Amino acid sequence: MNKREIGAGVTQDLAHKRPWLLASLAFGFSYPAISFFPVEGIYAIIWKMLPLALLVPYALRKHHSGEFLVIAIILALCSLGDGLVELSLEAGGTAFGISHLVAIWFYSRHRREQTAFSQKLLALTVLIAAPLIAYFLAGNLAAGYTLLLSLMAAMAWTSSFPRYRVGIGAMLFVISDLLIFTREGQWVSSPLINPAIWYLYYIGMVMIATGLVQTLVKKSAATEIV
Repeated sequence: MNKREIGAGVTQDLAHKRPWLLASLAFGFSYPAISFFPVEGIYAIIWKMLPLALLVPYALRKHHSGEFLVIAIILALCSLGDGLVELSLEAGGTAFGISHLVAIWFYSRHRREQTAFSQKLLALTVLIAAPLIAYFLAGNLAAGYTLLLSLMAAMAWTSSFPRYRVGIGAMLFVISDLLIFTREGQWVSSPLINPAIWYLYYIGMVMIATGLVQTLVKKSAATEIV
C-alpha cells in the first residue's frame, strides 16, 4: 500500500467516523489561503469561525451532556472569539477570556494524582513568563489577558488529560497569542507571522479537543463495562 492509498484510507475513516472533525480540518487548514480568493467581510469571518464551530458537534457526537457539554461550550466560545476579534479586539478577547475561565474550572476537576516537580516548574514558568512577555510586547491589557490564558495552559499541562496532546495544545495557544502581541506591537514584520499565528492556535485547539473528547469517551466506555 503506497502513501496515497494510506492517505485516502485515513480520510475515508475520518469522513465515516468523525465527519465533523474532518470538516473542521478542511476549513481550518485552508483558512490562511482565503487571501487568494474573493472572500471578504462576513464570509471571511464565518470561514474563520467554522473550524472551531465544527468541533462543537464533534465533541457532542457521542454524548450530549455533562463534561462533553462543557468542552462544547469552551470550543463555541473560542469560535465566537475568532469572529468577534475581527470586529473588536476587546469583544473577541472577552469571549476567549470566558472560554479560559470555563477551561480552568474544567481542568480543576481533573487533576493529575502525581505531577513531577519538573512539570510543575514548567507550568509555573509559563504562568509567570507569558504575562511578562505580553506586558513588554503590548502593555497591561495584553498582560492581564495572557495571565488568564497562561493559567489555563498551566492547568491543562498539570491535568490528568494526555499532556502531549491537551497540554502541548494549550501551550501552542499561548505561543500563538504572544505572536499576536508581537505583530500588533510591530516588533516583527513578516508575511509568515499570520499563518504561524493561525496554525499554532488551530492545531493547538484540535489537539485539546481531540485529547479531551477521546479521553472522556474511553473513561465513559470503561465505566459502562464495569
